[in-house]
Order: sequence, then C-alpha cells, then structure tokens
Amino acid sequence: MTVYLLAGGGTAGHVNPLLAVADRLRDRDPDAEVLVLGTAEGLEARLVPARGYELLTIAKVPFPRRPNRAAAAFPARFRRSIADVTEIIAGRGVDVVVGFGGYVSTPAYIAARRAGVPFVVHEANAKPGLANRLGARRARAVGVAFEGTPLPGAEVVGMPLRREIETLDRAALRRAAAEFFDLDPDRPVLLATGGSLGARRINRTMVDSAAALVATGWQVLHITGAKSEVDDPGIDGYRMVEYADRMDLALALADFAVSRAGAATVSELAALGIPAVYVPYPVGNGEQRFNAAGVVGAGGGILVEDARFVPEWVSAELVPLLADRERAASMAAAAATAGVADGSDRMVALVDRALGGGAADRG
Repeated sequence: MTVYLLAGGGTAGHVNPLLAVADRLRDRDPDAEVLVLGTAEGLEARLVPARGYELLTIAKVPFPRRPNRAAAAFPARFRRSIADVTEIIAGRGVDVVVGFGGYVSTPAYIAARRAGVPFVVHEANAKPGLANRLGARRARAVGVAFEGTPLPGAEVVGMPLRREIETLDRAALRRAAAEFFDLDPDRPVLLATGGSLGARRINRTMVDSAAALVATGWQVLHITGAKSEVDDPGIDGYRMVEYADRMDLALALADFAVSRAGAATVSELAALGIPAVYVPYPVGNGEQRFNAAGVVGAGGGILVEDARFVPEWVSAELVPLLADRERAASMAAAAATAGVADGSDRMVALVDRALGGGAADRG
C-alpha cells in the first residue's frame, strides 16, 4: 500500500488542486492511504475532512517579512514544524510527499529530504511562491500549470481540475444550465465573475454596461460574489446572482467570460475552450497577469488592466467583439489550444515517476 502525504493549504488556490490530485489517487487505488498536511486555520481545515481525507495539522509559521518579535521566534518554530512533519513521515510510513505551496509545504519538503523520501512540487501560478521556489531546487519532479513558470526542472502538467470540470459536456448540459439560470439556451451567454467575494471593478462596469451588452444579442450571467455593492439593473436577458453553487452549469452555459485571472479560473476557462476578457487583480505580486499570458498569447483571451476596465472600454472593445460572432468563435478555438484538461492525470504521473514507477506496482 502506498502512503501519500499531500501538503498545502491556506487558500483555494492551494487546496483545490491538492484535492483534485487526492481524488485521482484514491480513485485509481482505493487501498492507497492519502494524507493531507495543513494548518488548523486554513481553508483546508474545512474542505479536506469534508472530502473524506485525514488532515494532519502543524503550526502556521509564516516567513518573517521584517525584524520583530515574530522574526526572532521564527527559527525555533520552523525547526519544530520540520520535526513535526518528520515524525508524521516516519510514523505513518509515508512513501512520497507532494507539495502545492503555502505555509506547510516548506517544512514538508525539508522533512522529506532529511527522511530520504522523494517529494514532488506543483506550482499553480505562473509566478511561483517562496515555498515552491525553495522546494523545486531539490524536488524529484516539478509540475507547473503554465508554460514559462521560472522553476528549475519544471514540466508543464496544467492545473489539476475538479472531476466535474474535466468531464464537463457543455453541449449536453446547455439546456439544463439555461433552465437553471432562467436564460435562453439558443442565445449566446457572457459570464461575468470576480470570484466568491466579488470584484468591485468588474461588478460596477458590468452593471453600468448592461444595456449595451444585451443590445448585442448576448445574454449576461453576472455572478457578483458575496460582497457586491451593485444592484440588479433589471434588464431582460441580464441575470444577476450573488453566488452560483452550480458553477459547472455556469461554465456549461458560457460562450465568453469576463473574470479575474486567478490560476484556477484561467485554467478552467482555457480547458473548456471559453474565451475571456481577463482583468487581473491589481493588488499583490502581479501573478494574475502572468497566469493569463499563455491563453492571451494564443488568441484566446484579452488582458485589460483593472483601471482600464470601465464602461468606455466595454463600449469600444467588448461590444464590437461580441457583435462579431466569427471572432468570438475563433477565440474559443484558440483558448482550447492553450488549455489542459487532464492536469490531475499528468500530475499523478509525475508522482509515480518520483516513486520509481507506477504506484500500483508497490503493493
């Protein structure tokens, strides 16, 4: 029996690909033991047990950014985290560690190396985080979601996606999806979403442009997120919802999208051949711009800075694009060429290779 320790957490960007790989490992070999390493505070504390996996927690020890009391305590706390993971590896007979970034990944990589256990890295963003930059130097294999990700030994495996996205039959689900969202299945649909909390710029601009967008003959499915500050414009063909618990149906219905450029979002849209206007989140280290670079370069997307995504831009650029159905269709085909639909299988193949062959041969 193979014992896998999957390390990552804190945000959906780390947890969701981790769970996709965990599911594929469990589906392939029900006798395998799949353990997850995280913290008690991160998103994994809720999502991992709900998916049926055992969550093993260690202390959250962020790297210090400035000299202060926390920085002084960091070395001892970090050594303790490494020791805790070392105990888990030995006590549970872990055969391989797979890290997805986040606070717990660095101690997991160091502990695996000291224990002589192979470890594998997956980096979801085109601009890698610190934990994976460190881990990639000694990893047995490194899988990345996007071409050009600057990690040593990186191999493009794509993003491990949820099974319902990998196997989504958009054409077969279109009518059911249209009925679910009370839209016409025979008219094209523009999906606008800024994530679970919403994106103020996208929300405001979409509402202010509602009449112009619907006048193109397209319908709009606008998912505002939980912290929306906009009101429904009340226009026929413009459907506003705060949250979509059936995001698979929203994606089945979408012929074009307006969204942020988070790694998972870009990966899902490209894998499904949905062209998009990407409006990168303007705060942070700029990774969203890099996430969208591949699909934009292939012709399957348009990158627009947050400050420029205003009604005037929509009128000048997006409205004419939607009115040109041939151009929208060609962008959809281009998006599909940049997408990877089997990222979970590709990542599992890297793990097998790190183990020295197929895990099924290990008994």
